[in-house]
Amino acid sequence: MKDAGGGFMENLDLAVLRTLHDWRSAGRRALLASVVRTWGSSPRPVGSIMALAEDGAITGSVSGGCIEDDLIARYTTVFGSAMPTGAPQFVKYGVTADEAHRFGLPCGGTLELLLEFDPEVTALQALVAALAAGRLMRRTVYLADGRVELAVAEAPAAFALDAEKLASIFGPEYRMLLIGAGQLAECLATMAQFCGFVVTLCDPRSEYQDSVSLPGVQRSTEMPDDAVQRFAPDHRSCVIALAHDPKLDDMALLEAIDSPAFYVGAIGSRRNAQARRQRMIEYFGKSEAGLARLHGPAGLYIGSKAPPEIAVSIMAEVLAAKNGVQASHEMDVGRAREPGQA
Repeated sequence: MKDAGGGFMENLDLAVLRTLHDWRSAGRRALLASVVRTWGSSPRPVGSIMALAEDGAITGSVSGGCIEDDLIARYTTVFGSAMPTGAPQFVKYGVTADEAHRFGLPCGGTLELLLEFDPEVTALQALVAALAAGRLMRRTVYLADGRVELAVAEAPAAFALDAEKLASIFGPEYRMLLIGAGQLAECLATMAQFCGFVVTLCDPRSEYQDSVSLPGVQRSTEMPDDAVQRFAPDHRSCVIALAHDPKLDDMALLEAIDSPAFYVGAIGSRRNAQARRQRMIEYFGKSEAGLARLHGPAGLYIGSKAPPEIAVSIMAEVLAAKNGVQASHEMDVGRAREPGQA
C-alpha cells in the first residue's frame, strides 16, 4: 500500500483533502472514503476520511490497514480493477465475526463507509482554500448524484447522515502556542506537529530561541502577553507556558485564561503552581473559579522526569482536553506528587 503522505505539520483532514485535490487536478481518478456509521468497537471514529487514487496511492485512514487493502483490491488498477463512476456508494465491513477478524476489526466491530468517486476539482479547491484560511466549513454531499455544496459554518456540529445527504464539518487547524524555548518546547512542539497542530513558539530571549531547531514552527520574539493577543486563541487553540520564569509565563497565562482556548497550562512544581495562583489572585484580581481551567502543573502523571517524557505527559493531557475526555484524579500531576501518593 502506497502512502501519498500529506505532511504531519497540518491538520490531518486538510492534508487528505489537499492531496485528493492535487490528484484530481492532475487528472488522476480517485475516491474519497468517509466513515459514516460504526457499531461496537471500531478502529477509527465516525467522520474519519481517506482518499484513494486509481494507482493505489492512499492518504488518511479508515482502519488499521486491512480495509484499505480491500479498497485497493476493489477499486484500483493495482489488481486490475476499475474505479466506478456515478453516485456515491455505501460499503460495510465487519458484518460477521469472520469478516471482522479478516479486516482486523475489534470483536463485534462494524463500520460503514461512504465512497465518493472522482470528487469535483473546483469544490475541492474551494474547500482546501477555506480551511487553509482558517474558516470552519460545512460540506454537504447529496447521495443521489454526488453533488457537493459548501458553506461557512457558524459553529462545530455533529456529523449528520440522512436518506438524502451527508453533512460534515471541517474545521481549521488546531493550534498550539508555547511560551519559552528549550528542550521541553522542542519535544512538545514535535509531538504536537505529528498530532496535526500548527505550533507557534514565543520567547523574547534570543539566546533561548537560538538553542532550538524546529522546522515548521512559527517563531515570535514578542513579549508573551502581546504574543497571546496576536495569536488570538479560539476553541481550537491551546496555550502552554514552559519558560519557568514568572515574568514570561504569568504574562501569557493572564491573557490566555480568559480566552476561548480549550487548554491553558503551565509547567512547574506543585509549590510553584500554588504560588502562581496566589500571585494572580492577589496582584491581578483573578479568582479561584477563574483559575479553575488553568492546568498547573501541566500534564498527566506518568512518572515522567526527562523532557521527552514530560512532553508526552503534557501532550496526553492536551489531547484529552481536545477530545473531551476527563482524566481521573489519580492521573493529576499535582495530586500524584502528594506525599503518600503513588
